Amino acid sequence: MEKEKIRTKLRDTPPVRLIVISFALVILAGTILLSLPVSQKAGSVSVLDAFFTATSSTCVTGLSIGDTYRTWTVFGQAVILVLIQIGGLGLATFAIGFSLLIRRKMGIREMMIFNEASGAASDRNFLLRLMLGFTFACEALGAGLLMLRFVPLYGEAGVWPAIFVSVSAYCNAGFDILGFLPGNSSVSAFAGDPLVCLTISGLIIIGGLGFVVVQNVYEAKLSSRFHKRNVLKLNFHSQICLRVTLALLVIGTLGFLILEYDNTMKGLNFFEKLNAAFFQSTNTRTAGFASVDIAAQDEMTKLMSAFLMFIGGCPGSTAGGIKVTTFVVLFVTVFSTLRGKTEVVVLQHRFAKELVYKSLTVVVLGILIVLIDTWIITTLEPQVSLLDGFYEATSAFATVGLSAGVTQSLGAVSKLFIIFTMFIGRVGPVSFGLSIMMRQKKKGESILPEGRMLIG
Repeated sequence: MEKEKIRTKLRDTPPVRLIVISFALVILAGTILLSLPVSQKAGSVSVLDAFFTATSSTCVTGLSIGDTYRTWTVFGQAVILVLIQIGGLGLATFAIGFSLLIRRKMGIREMMIFNEASGAASDRNFLLRLMLGFTFACEALGAGLLMLRFVPLYGEAGVWPAIFVSVSAYCNAGFDILGFLPGNSSVSAFAGDPLVCLTISGLIIIGGLGFVVVQNVYEAKLSSRFHKRNVLKLNFHSQICLRVTLALLVIGTLGFLILEYDNTMKGLNFFEKLNAAFFQSTNTRTAGFASVDIAAQDEMTKLMSAFLMFIGGCPGSTAGGIKVTTFVVLFVTVFSTLRGKTEVVVLQHRFAKELVYKSLTVVVLGILIVLIDTWIITTLEPQVSLLDGFYEATSAFATVGLSAGVTQSLGAVSKLFIIFTMFIGRVGPVSFGLSIMMRQKKKGESILPEGRMLIG
């Protein structure tokens, strides 16, 4: 009887709330495992720091309380990697994937959960198989390419870092275990190395595009060629994601190249600077790898980085931020309003009002969360400047993981707020709010008169 009640309660739980609860449970499990002595090298990592690392890993953020290689044992690093993989794919996707692998059919409820987690709207069975297979194939290829550089340099010791960095890059997490290199910070030792930087950048971009885009590109462009059919046009969502991603990568690369040419990239030649600028542009969008000293960057660079971090990647991907589609909806809405148009149109498609409202909600909630977090950090941590606090808060909300050297100096209360911000940033402001305040739609709700007032 009691089991039946539990099953009924689970069936009645809204999918979006179930996703939030699932992420919370994974973080709890990760905290327990990372708190064990077998996970820690120094044996002095507090429960709060283990909680912080578990949240950062599961939310694929990358903010760290210390160097991952020097802080955690191989077991601890493996725990972090598993949390990154689960967080990157999404717990719901991971669970449904194994159900499909053992030939179980996806039920209506599983489809609802998967739809909430991935943003997919088509054949979910096929999409999920493609997602899992494509993910593991990309991570394997990335690890193989990184081994070409790491193994000749460090022997067998380079195999594990190559695997770790590859998974972390594809999941847009930003964790690395390259701290065994003397004086190395993240991938700074390879700032001018195109093999390492372009491999990591490629994994980040593919992971940040989203599985729906990958499916559409495969079906419209690749599958058509394999079966000698006419190449189809990409759908509207994929066109927006690919075009805006390319535009932001170019803008970020040029911005970093110009602003940091004689600063953090001073010791590199032009092609190495271009490589480093592209790498930072890619990572600022959603991952947390750094080939240059973030703390030493110019103030304008940090502001530009915060803008790119806030936008993030594409829906249904391993990336964070408000997502490029949200940015496009609001940007085009503002542009259309300035031109006196009543409809929001882009690429011969009209945006529904509900889409505009949801985008506005995501952006407003995101800005509020970042500003509140910035205020808390700078108030509780007097040594942190306003810009660095804003940079850290944006990085946490957008689950990027880049830091201006602030995270490791934060107090307990500030860390708790960063943890909360990373969690909200991963599950999504709207999803998090709905999971708490979701209510059943009442029947027979009255139709209210339209409210009119002057704006601006």
